[in-house]
Amino acid sequence: MGDSKHVVIVGGGFGGISVAKKLKRSNVDITIIDKSNHHLFQPLLYQVATAALSPGDIAVPIRAILGERKGLKVLLGNVTEVNKKKQFVALENGQKVNFDYLVLAPGAQYNYFGNDGWKKHAPGLKSVGDALQIRERLLLSLEKAEQLEDPKLREPYLTFVVIGGGPTGVEMAGAIGEIAKRNMMRDYNTFSKNETRIFLVEAAPKILNGYPDSLSEQARETLEEMGVRVLTNTPVTGISESKVSFSEGAIDTPNIIWAAGVAASPLLSSLETKQDRTGRVFVEDDLSIPGNDNVFVIGDAAHKKDKSGNPLPALAPVAIQQGKFLGNLIQNELKDKERTSFNFVDKGTMATIGRAKAVADIRGFKFSGFFAWILWSVVHIFFLIGFRNRFKVFVEWMWHYFTFKRGVRLITDRFSENEDPGN
Repeated sequence: MGDSKHVVIVGGGFGGISVAKKLKRSNVDITIIDKSNHHLFQPLLYQVATAALSPGDIAVPIRAILGERKGLKVLLGNVTEVNKKKQFVALENGQKVNFDYLVLAPGAQYNYFGNDGWKKHAPGLKSVGDALQIRERLLLSLEKAEQLEDPKLREPYLTFVVIGGGPTGVEMAGAIGEIAKRNMMRDYNTFSKNETRIFLVEAAPKILNGYPDSLSEQARETLEEMGVRVLTNTPVTGISESKVSFSEGAIDTPNIIWAAGVAASPLLSSLETKQDRTGRVFVEDDLSIPGNDNVFVIGDAAHKKDKSGNPLPALAPVAIQQGKFLGNLIQNELKDKERTSFNFVDKGTMATIGRAKAVADIRGFKFSGFFAWILWSVVHIFFLIGFRNRFKVFVEWMWHYFTFKRGVRLITDRFSENEDPGN
């Protein structure tokens, strides 16, 4: 690829895209490798899963984001190994890609805490495929309930369990609450909205762990007003095709969604460097790994402490800031400038709970309700990549807000062969 340095970026999420955008005008060759050909705005995946948005609203082809540029390549592939010594990454298909600088931003996956058999019955929400699968499950359940005259037989199909009380779990439970209690129920005649049951299950003593107690409590109250039963201190002991079990009882339902805990990408173990208990790599102040100053790990895959000694959260703003920092670092290094340390600027955390309901903690200022929801909406529109997507999502949200209508509710038979959507 000529004399210029070759920067290989693994992962087309917030972190990887930020590095590439920062380096776009630099004298380097860039190769981005990702398992899919698109950048996905994960914070809004639950809105695809609950039929509020379409996949195209929150996913943009990586090539479309970065545009054309000499020396820029986008490869569709799964990286399985990193060879630090010989400076190459190996792909699943046997291809090897050499690097001068390597940025690993592979994101995270859901952690089933050793119970991998649960994954089949309780899908997580990390990809468009996941979101569409969950959406199909929810819609099929409502269709099955519509066919059953006996309320007792209908009950499992009108019951929804979200496991994990973090932002994704809270947003998911709130969105299902809105659908089940208001929006979609007008379409069905056999059952009423009062028959639906929604549970948010959390093993810890409170939901939204890491948020101030007052906002956590506010979120719980808001969810319960929306008809969601919040079960804290309730670890899950078993999941089957149509049941979630706890130490004290069980809930019968095929509608189980996993949003509890994440583990870092298995690729990171090939780095043979120190990892925390969830698999994240401990990085230096400049985000490189110990002993290899040209290999960097960022985003959900990196364990980096803030000024208070706590690990930085697995959130989009962290990955974006780290990506920009790394882009600048590589640019400066090419000009023989000294490296600096990464410092995260915390601009606040927020979670939406439903229509015009959210909680936010912005630099110590706490907001909830409609104002927090407006803040959340503005921030998410701002982070969306591409004008078309921003405009379209804004129009969709306003339409939903004023009309209470949901988006796409088509069942397209996306289920895998081991599931039977028919009976």
